[in-house]
Amino acid sequence: MLGSGEWVRVPVGDDSARWTTRGRFRPVLLVVHNVTSATRLLDVLPLFRDDLRVQLLATCTGSSPFQAGVSELLAKTEVRVLPWEQAVRLPVDLAISASFGGELHLLKGKLIVLSHGVGYNKRLATPDTGHRTPDTGHPSPGARPPGAVPQPPVFGLSREWLLVDGSPVADALVLSHPEQVERLRAACPEAVPTAVLAGDPCFDRMLAAVPYRERFRRTLGIRPGQRLVLLNSTWNPDSLFGDGGGDDVLPSLLPRLTSELPVDEYRSAAVLHPNIWHGHGPGQIRVWLDRARRGGLALIDPLEGWRQALIAADAVIGDAGSVSYYAAALGTPVLMGTVSEESLDARSPVAAFVRHAPRLVPNVPLREQVDALLNGPASHIRPGPAELVSSAKGEAATLLRRHFYRLIGIPEPDEPALLDPLPLPPYEPPNPTAPLRVVTRLLGTGEIEVSRYADPRAEPAGDGDAHAAVHEDTLDPGQLALADVIFRDGPVDDPRYGTPAQWTAEVLGRHPHCAVVVYVTGAGGCTVRIRNGTLLRLTADPSAADPAAYASALHAWLASGKALDELLAGGMTVRTGDRAHHVAVNLATPPPAMPPAATPPPAMPPPPVR
Repeated sequence: MLGSGEWVRVPVGDDSARWTTRGRFRPVLLVVHNVTSATRLLDVLPLFRDDLRVQLLATCTGSSPFQAGVSELLAKTEVRVLPWEQAVRLPVDLAISASFGGELHLLKGKLIVLSHGVGYNKRLATPDTGHRTPDTGHPSPGARPPGAVPQPPVFGLSREWLLVDGSPVADALVLSHPEQVERLRAACPEAVPTAVLAGDPCFDRMLAAVPYRERFRRTLGIRPGQRLVLLNSTWNPDSLFGDGGGDDVLPSLLPRLTSELPVDEYRSAAVLHPNIWHGHGPGQIRVWLDRARRGGLALIDPLEGWRQALIAADAVIGDAGSVSYYAAALGTPVLMGTVSEESLDARSPVAAFVRHAPRLVPNVPLREQVDALLNGPASHIRPGPAELVSSAKGEAATLLRRHFYRLIGIPEPDEPALLDPLPLPPYEPPNPTAPLRVVTRLLGTGEIEVSRYADPRAEPAGDGDAHAAVHEDTLDPGQLALADVIFRDGPVDDPRYGTPAQWTAEVLGRHPHCAVVVYVTGAGGCTVRIRNGTLLRLTADPSAADPAAYASALHAWLASGKALDELLAGGMTVRTGDRAHHVAVNLATPPPAMPPAATPPPAMPPPPVR
C-alpha cells in the first residue's frame, strides 16, 4: 500500500538533526488521498515558494481505492514523501488536504481542507471500514435515524464527514462561495466556525489563462473556423463514461463524434476523470477509445491538459461532474450526455445547473444538436455558474496563503502570493487514420466544396459525389485497395519514405485503382501525384484547411472531367463549411537525384568449409 514503507530519516526523523542542512523549519504536510486530490494540492504548492522557513512534505492516506498513479505523481513533485504511519506520528505546523478521505483526525497539527472539485455538491456515504473515504459508497452504521429514507450525506458539508466525536476534523474548511457556508450552516452548524472563504485556485488558474485560448487551440491543431467539441466525464457508473445509468450512451456517442461531424469543421477531444484513467488503467482507456482516436478524437492528459482543453472548447458534452460546471462558468455551452441528479445535493448550484442544461437526444443527428447548442444562449440559469463557482475570483492565492500562514503561526512572505500559470501543452494536431468518406460538389470555375467524415457508420447526407480517402497508416490495409485518394503526412526529408516525389510514385504504382496520392509536408502544402503521373504542388495559407482536403478537391475536379490546365492557370477555391481557401496549383519539379553512393569494396570470399 502506498503510504507504507521505510520511514524517512532526513529531513525529519528521530536522528534527523545530525543530517539535515536546514533544520529550523516549519513542516507543512500535503495529505494526498488519490491523484485527483493531489492535483489540487499541486495548485497551491507554489504559495510556499522561496520561503526558507518552510519544509514541504507529502504523504498518502492509503484510504482510496484509486491508488494507481499517486506514487508517480508525488515522485514528479520531488517533495519528500512520508509513509502514512510516520506522518501521523510527526508533529507538523500545518497539514493540507484536498479531501476528507482517510483518518485525518490522527494527524498531529493544524489541518486545512480544500475542495478537490467545484465546491461540495455530491452525496457520498461514509464507509464502515474505519477509513473515511468518499470512494466506496458503503453506509456508516448509525449515520441516519432508524426508519429514515436512505440518503447519503453531502460530502464535505455534513456531520458524517466533518465531525469526529462531535468535533470538527479540520481547523479550517476552505469554501469558495457564501452559498456553501449557508448549506454548511444548515447541515452541520458545529463546523461553521472553521469555514473560511478563499476562492477557487483551480478556477483562478483557468481565468488567468483565458487570454491564451488561441494558443491552446493551436496546440490541438484547431484551424480558424473549426469548432472544438469536448467530451467530458466524471467517474462512477452513472457518469457519461459509465455503464450503470439508465442508458449507456458512450458506445453510440463515440463513433457519432467522428462520423457525423466533418473533420475539417470540427475537432473532438475527451477529458476523463483521473479515477477513470487510474481505475481501469491508461492502457485500457486507450484500447477502449482506439477507434475514436483513429477517427480524430484527442485524448487529453487528465492532469496537465484538461483545463487548457476546456478553455479551448467551443462546446462541451458532459455530465454532472465539476468539469461541466467549470465549462459553464467559463461561458462555454454544455450539453448533458447523461444526468444523475440523485447523487447531487438538490440545493447546490451544480444540481440547479444540471436541471436546466439541455440534454443530448440519442436519435437526433449530433451535428444538429451541437450547432443548436453553439447558436443558443451560453447560460441556462440565473444566477449562473460564473457567479457561483467563486466569490473571490482572482484572489484565491492571496486568501489561501493568508490562512496557511495564520495556521502555521508565522508572518507571510513579503512577495505577492501567486499561482503557477497553466503550461502550454505539447502540440497534438489531428491525425485521423480511419478511412474518410469525402463528399464533394463543384460550385463554379475552380471552386469545390469538400466535407470529410471519419469512418462514418452510414453514407453522409447531402448532395454531391463521394469518394474514399485513406491514410496510408490505416488499421485495415484492405481499405487502401478501395481508396480513390491515399495520403500521409510527414517531413519533406524523412529518409524512411524517400522524397515526396519518390513516395507518391511508389504508392501510385502499388495501388492501381487509386487516382490521387498526396504527401502532406506541412500545414500549408502537399505534393500530389495524379494517375497519369503528373506531379503537382498544392499550397495555401498554413492556417487554412488540412492540405489533404485540397487533394480530395483536386480529385473531384478531375473525376468530373475538368481540365487540369484550368487549375494550373488560376488555382482553385476549396470550401470547407463556411470558409473558402484559395489553393495554388503548380507543376512540381522533382529534386535532383541523389548522387550514387560510393561503390563498396568487394566482399571477401567466405573461408572454405572444412
